[in-house]
Amino acid sequence: MTFDIKCEEIRELVNNGGQLIDVRSNQEFSRGALKKAVNIPLEAIPHHTDTIDREKPVMLYCVSGMRANVVKQFLESMGFNQVYNLGGISQLAHCQA
Repeated sequence: MTFDIKCEEIRELVNNGGQLIDVRSNQEFSRGALKKAVNIPLEAIPHHTDTIDREKPVMLYCVSGMRANVVKQFLESMGFNQVYNLGGISQLAHCQA
């Protein structure tokens, strides 16, 4: 699995209203998350699609990118167009602005 969005692009998307969503469990999220991230665990995503803005980019991450990929595919099947799998949190820690 490759993740082809760079830190600068992530920062720009977040600063322009993009939605940064951590799809890890509540327990994982409570141990640390990226700035401006909202926690919506993988299993809760189907119940929160109405709280995610379809008009703004959606950036997803987890531990490895696997759960984020599942959510990406689900959101795209629901008609979301700008969905990015950022991969794992450890690879993103250096992206904090």
